[in-house]
Amino acid sequence: MRAVWPMALRLPPSDRLGPWLLHSLASRLVLLTLVFLAVPILIYDQFRRADEVSQSLLLQSAQQQGELIARALEPELARADRASLPRIGQALNRFVDHRTGLKLLVRPRAISGGDGFFYVGAAPAVTTYDLDYERHHLLEQGVLERLGERCAWNAPLALRVPRRSGDVEVLTSITPINTTFGCWALVTSHSTAGYLASSVGRPYWATASVQAAAFIYIGMAALVLAVLTGVWHSLRRFRDLAREIVNGDAGQSSFAAGNTVPELSGVAEDFDRLVETLRSSADTLRRAAEDNAHAFKTPIAVIRQSTEPLRRTLPPEDTRCRRALAMIEASIDKLDGLVSFARRMDETAADTLAPPRRRIDLSGLVERMTGSYAGLLADRSLRLDTRIAPGLVVRAGEEMLETVVENLVENAVSFSPDRGAVSVRLTRKDGFALLVVEDEGPGVDPGNLPRIFERYFSNREPGRGLPADAKASGTAGATHFGIGLWIVRRHVEAVGGRIKAENRETGGFRMTVALPLAT
Repeated sequence: MRAVWPMALRLPPSDRLGPWLLHSLASRLVLLTLVFLAVPILIYDQFRRADEVSQSLLLQSAQQQGELIARALEPELARADRASLPRIGQALNRFVDHRTGLKLLVRPRAISGGDGFFYVGAAPAVTTYDLDYERHHLLEQGVLERLGERCAWNAPLALRVPRRSGDVEVLTSITPINTTFGCWALVTSHSTAGYLASSVGRPYWATASVQAAAFIYIGMAALVLAVLTGVWHSLRRFRDLAREIVNGDAGQSSFAAGNTVPELSGVAEDFDRLVETLRSSADTLRRAAEDNAHAFKTPIAVIRQSTEPLRRTLPPEDTRCRRALAMIEASIDKLDGLVSFARRMDETAADTLAPPRRRIDLSGLVERMTGSYAGLLADRSLRLDTRIAPGLVVRAGEEMLETVVENLVENAVSFSPDRGAVSVRLTRKDGFALLVVEDEGPGVDPGNLPRIFERYFSNREPGRGLPADAKASGTAGATHFGIGLWIVRRHVEAVGGRIKAENRETGGFRMTVALPLAT
């Protein structure tokens, strides 16, 4: 069993995924967001490693400075006792400058643990409150505890200690000196801009330069993303308005009125002109189709009426004249069909340009139309099986839907054998209304299946299976010209639907129309 869908509707999402990812504004926005997130992480990591090297060199320099000062003080500390402690503190003044501060702690040998350390001097002078806070900070960090175990631990500190005045001092190293009196600890500190602005004693991200760079980068990223997001939102508004126009809900809205990006104003105005042109063209086609049909139908009717007196007055034995009159009447019938054909072509083109989109109760329409075929089915001894789900509403034109149902049912009737069955089902599936029309006829040659939706293609003899008075009707004539299913497909696709044709496995033919349900 083969099935035929119009080619424009057979592209699966997987086939469009690659081009969509390549050209979509949304995918580029996501990619740009990932770049904005990845770049600062990579750059930050590189700069943080470089800062760690610079910080290590800086602390090593401070540690070496503390080591040299400690070695210079060691002879004097080796002779120290309890009485000389005040004088030792004053000796620190010889080693300080505007960049370096020194503090000296001692823990007598008779005392153990980190709590035994106390300050004996500071240069420049520091308040007792600040010294107590610094000692508490060193105890809290475990520095004095580690130093008190062997009096031999020597490592950079990198501790920031706030002062009561609001300033900040960076403790850069602590150097132990072991004497007979006890364990001494020389603390070096710096309060210069070079140390305070660096990351010594705090995370790298907390430095002013990194925070300023992050603020600028975030601002730049936000600006770029805001521009792209604004364009994206404008395009989404264009899409939503286009859907409203298609559904007939736009009212007086326009693309230009909904646009918020000045650079897209020209595009919005062009869209508005395009919509107006399409609507105007559709109205013009409909009026022209009606006017042309009326203009041709009138003389055709006059000619048809004028042949009646001729038929009554011609003697039966004048076979030549009667044959000529029959040819004239046949030509008039064909011309009448051609006029109807041309009108339907123009109306279909107009409906394709600007299809009407009103809420139509498809369930009620199908039920009403199938009921109107009772007489035709009785003439052929056909059985009609219907199963119509209630409450299915679509957005379309009522005349368009009537044309679709009419062509599908009449096709099924015309191909069905006498005492056969025609099935019409209307169900709901995945947001679509599915109209399925089946017959028990001969089906379609598999080689012709791809062509049945083409214009001017016909798979039957003229008027087969239809009553004699239907041969001159617009429907019969249009179907005979091979545009019935072409018009059906155009109508279905104009309202966002799709149509499928296939031979049944058990014999016969099946047409399936899927129309999106109204929301």
